[in-house]
Amino acid sequence: MTTPSSAFLATLTERGFIHQASDSAGIDALAAKGELTTYVGYDCTAPSLHVGHLLSIMMLHWLQATGAGRPIVLMGGGTTRVGDPSGRDETRRILTPEQIDANKDEIKKTFGPFIRFGSDGHDAVMADNAEWLTKLNYIEFLRDVGRHFSVNQMLTFDSVRLRLDREQPLSFIEFNYMILQAYDFVELSKRYGCRLQMGGSDQWGNIVNGMDLGRRMGAPQLFALTCPLLTTASGAKMGKTAAGAVWLNPGLLSPYDYWQFWRNTEDADVERFLKLFTTLPTGEIARLAALDGAEINEAKKVLATEATALLHGRAAADAAAETARQTFEQGALAESLPTVEVARAALDGGIGVLAAFGPDHAALVPSTSEARRQVKSGGLRVNDQPVTDERATLSASDLTPEGVIKLSFGKKKHVLLRAV
Repeated sequence: MTTPSSAFLATLTERGFIHQASDSAGIDALAAKGELTTYVGYDCTAPSLHVGHLLSIMMLHWLQATGAGRPIVLMGGGTTRVGDPSGRDETRRILTPEQIDANKDEIKKTFGPFIRFGSDGHDAVMADNAEWLTKLNYIEFLRDVGRHFSVNQMLTFDSVRLRLDREQPLSFIEFNYMILQAYDFVELSKRYGCRLQMGGSDQWGNIVNGMDLGRRMGAPQLFALTCPLLTTASGAKMGKTAAGAVWLNPGLLSPYDYWQFWRNTEDADVERFLKLFTTLPTGEIARLAALDGAEINEAKKVLATEATALLHGRAAADAAAETARQTFEQGALAESLPTVEVARAALDGGIGVLAAFGPDHAALVPSTSEARRQVKSGGLRVNDQPVTDERATLSASDLTPEGVIKLSFGKKKHVLLRAV
């Protein structure tokens, strides 16, 4: 697109948030006038969002910070009862309404540090699609909304096509998810004047569906904007570690472990992550990105502290940074724990987490079967994070900046795997 006239699109472009846009000029014009009411939806499938959701949360942050419009955070109290099939080979577990409500209550706590809620024109709104989806009359919905959808076209969307191409079952309830999401867009347009939906690039088809439904049902022109689904420089999925997802809820992942996640960023990702996951000025980011050699670790510490401060507050971020300094820089960890060397080539190929704890490596457990039993009981940790997936593998992306992976069995048995 041409140079944006709005600070919103200029900021998103400069910082690398934009993957696709349906009409950049139209979005830019509304943003420049401060009239770009925008929503992102979050289903309540777990008691916390994870670091993969941060891209869209930061996009809502910049929408508000630049005065471009009003953010709408849409809780998926209704759509979670159906389950989004995007990017999955199996049907999501059906949750009870009580489980969904409990997850929703926890997830709501995430947004306060990033977005301002209130009654002012640009203050964010938190809505819940259960308010309208659970009240729909099925026959009327089929007649008034379903008639606008072509099954032929629905079969071409990635969320459906990829599942069928892999010969994995797709339930009828999941097939309806894209219709409900499209209806959300139209409903938010009616209720709040919403004109833009943002989300990850895997949501492009669903968002475009909503734009098309809005056109057919007489809504003003609607727009779509997606961000990339990030992978690290080594190709790993952003926010996935051997220990599991990187949660935003401090009850599931402590501020210290969250700080460590960002501190362990690969060198090639530091500048990109500073742009996406902090609010530092781009000039300061350029200075940090220019650091070379061992100095790049200073940039990683800034990334870790700033990203942690955004979510958990400055005091928690500074405390995490000081704990890490005492633990690693003063040598307490390296001096006190036994170390086992492992070939970097083996890490590049991936070492099964069960084997890593077994007699061939750390020897913290006598066998892989015992390691499997300990995973189920929550007894094993990687870099102080519980191992929840017995099929997980350890790779170079799990190395701390000191070149080690800390394996723990219980509270007192620890071994460092050092890459050589």
